[in-house]
Order: sequence, then structure tokens, then C-alpha cells
Amino acid sequence: MNSKLDFKRMTRRQWLATGLAGAAALSGAGLLSTFLYHGRKAPVAILRADDYSRPLERLLCEGLQELGFNAAAVKGKRILLKPNLVEVDRSAPQVNTHPALVRATVEAFRSLGAASVIVGEGSGHSLDSLYVFERSGLREALAGSGARFIDLNYQDPVIVANEWRYSSLRTLAFPEIIKQVDWVVSMPKMKTHHWAGVTLSMKNLFGMMPGSYYGWPKNVLHHAGLSECIADIALTLRPQLAIVDGIIGMEGDGPIMGDPVKAGVIVMGTELPAVDATCARLMAVNPDRVPHLAMAKKAGFTIDAWGIDQVGESIRSARREFRLIPSIPAQRDLRR
Repeated sequence: MNSKLDFKRMTRRQWLATGLAGAAALSGAGLLSTFLYHGRKAPVAILRADDYSRPLERLLCEGLQELGFNAAAVKGKRILLKPNLVEVDRSAPQVNTHPALVRATVEAFRSLGAASVIVGEGSGHSLDSLYVFERSGLREALAGSGARFIDLNYQDPVIVANEWRYSSLRTLAFPEIIKQVDWVVSMPKMKTHHWAGVTLSMKNLFGMMPGSYYGWPKNVLHHAGLSECIADIALTLRPQLAIVDGIIGMEGDGPIMGDPVKAGVIVMGTELPAVDATCARLMAVNPDRVPHLAMAKKAGFTIDAWGIDQVGESIRSARREFRLIPSIPAQRDLRR
């Protein structure tokens, strides 16, 4: 990941000037977020999945193929999966990225020839991500998969420049594992959020930031501007893929106290703002009303439907209106 981080230290003007060839050389599959600058659209797949008991590995492999992640692209890659692990209540499937989906993702990448798959989380609500890993059911689900789990909260920081500077932070501290992997995959739960409006693949990257550096629950990031830090982190790290667990999502007062909603989808894509904008539309939310998505749009990333090459289920057929709470300021105007 070193070359990718060096690439992102450039200014936006320098980055735009590098061209498609340079971006393709820096990404394993040539799928970095440069689509609209070169007349191409950001690919997003909506996959129908009504429950967690169906053969998810096969479905994920189909989605990866749609996005260009075939065996030739995946072979030999070292991959970090970043699920959303918040609390330990197994009876509340709307809270965490479901263990069955994480296991299926491990198996899908392995079947395509990945050299290694690691699962990592830096929980913001618990000082011990390993405890959440154990009690959430993910440890059990990953048994025998060969995928190890790491607590990102206690990794040594890798300091990089924050070139986007939507927040007040001059630098960003990522966990050292990013120097040891080729791809990062954000695997969030599809939820509404008390402070950010929605929490999807961009917000999920807060769990990449070491709590030993940023405090709990990542207080430094909240004080520097929640939406601004969401944009800065996601646009700086720029993971290669997002896989959103919308089979059972959360509506209302998320990301913890909301209610389950059966959305019945998995959403996948290579450009996180485009993925999250698609998820927002599936939730009957206007992406332009979500502050961190609006910031990504201002930075040149696509959230407009016309800039997204959407395959699989249509938004119209898969749309499920998530309940919002008007008394929560961040949710009040999301449908306008």
C-alpha cells in the first residue's frame, strides 16, 4: 500500500493530471476512483440476498466478476476486510456486519486466488475489539477459514498527509497493516446514523483509525468534525472495494439503538462515494443531503446516478424506505 499512499499525498490538481494509465498502474485491478475524469462511470452492483442462509460465496463471486475482480486480478493479493463490529448482541442482526457475510467474503477471495485475507476492526465503542470479535459470533464463523483477526485500535500508526482538509486535521494516522496488504475492503452495515445521517462504507472507515491514537470513541475525529473526517479518511485511504451488508439493515436511531429492517441486498462497488450514494437511494435518502457525500462530490467523486454504472437489481425494485427520526437533526432533511 505504500505506493498508493504516496499517490494520495499529491494535490488534487496533480492527481487529476496523472491520467488513467497512472491510476491503473497503482491499483491491482486498475479500478481506482478516476472514472468520471476519463468519461467512465463508477460501477456498482446491487445483489438480491433475502437472508444469510443462501450461498453467499457464490453470489459474491458473481458480484466481483461484474466489477472486474476476476481470478487474474485477485491472484496473489493480500486483502484486509474491515467489517463493522459495534456491539456483542448476537440477537440483534442489524448491528454488526453479519459473520456469515464476512466468512463468505473470505471464501470468495480465497477461491479467486488471494494470497491472504485478514479481518480487522478498531471498535469505537469497546476498548477491546477482540472481545467484540469473540462475542459477536465472528470468531466462530471464521474458524477454519485461515483468516486471522487483528485489533486495529492498537496498531502502530502510519502518518500520512491529509490533502483534502475538509476537517481541521493536517495528518491522518492509519494502522500499520495498510503497509502489509494490497487491498482494503470496507464491509459496513446499511444503517441510519444519529450524527452522520447514514453510516455506510465511508463512515465504516472510522474503525480503521487506531483508538490508541485517536481515543474512544475516536473522540479526536469527532471534535475535528464528524462528516469532515469521514470524507478525509475515505478519500485519502480510498479502499479498492466496498461490500455493504444490506440483507438486514438498521433504521431509526442508529448505529446501535435502531430497529432491524429487511432490505434484502448486498451492494458492491469500487468507488465508495458511488456505493454509498446508491445505498442512500435504496434507503430512500437523497445522497446530496448527506454531508460527507456532498463533500466527496465536491472533491470530484461521483454520487450522481448518471455517473454510476449500476448493474444487478434496479434501485426501483430493491428500494426500501428506512425510517428516519425527524427529531434527530442529522436525519431531518435527508429526504429533501
